[in-house]
Amino acid sequence: MPERVAELVPDALWERVQPLLPERPPRRHRYPGRLPRDDRAALAGIVHVLITGCTWAQVPTEQFGCSGVTCWRRLRDWTEAGVWPRLHQVLLDELRAAGKLDLETAMVDGSHVRALKGGLTPVLHR
Repeated sequence: MPERVAELVPDALWERVQPLLPERPPRRHRYPGRLPRDDRAALAGIVHVLITGCTWAQVPTEQFGCSGVTCWRRLRDWTEAGVWPRLHQVLLDELRAAGKLDLETAMVDGSHVRALKGGLTPVLHR
């Protein structure tokens, strides 16, 4: 495993994520195509894009063992499979079990939520 992959997706994180990933469909017997790239490497590429803000095309294939396009496709597939909400729940459950989840103080950020009916229009004073 490339060093950068282990750095961005440590074993503790991978142990939580791996069981949540959907199973791949079996390969065809005839014309099986390319071997699929490692899921952990793809997750590391996704984390790399989130940390650096680079584009998918700028993901360094030699550091991760898969291309940015592969990372993007896995992100799309895992999002459609509901991996991220399940991971969020797993992490919340672990925090709750360890007594580290304090909901006495909580914040909700709705700045990125779309106002379906446009919301209230502020009155402009002259």
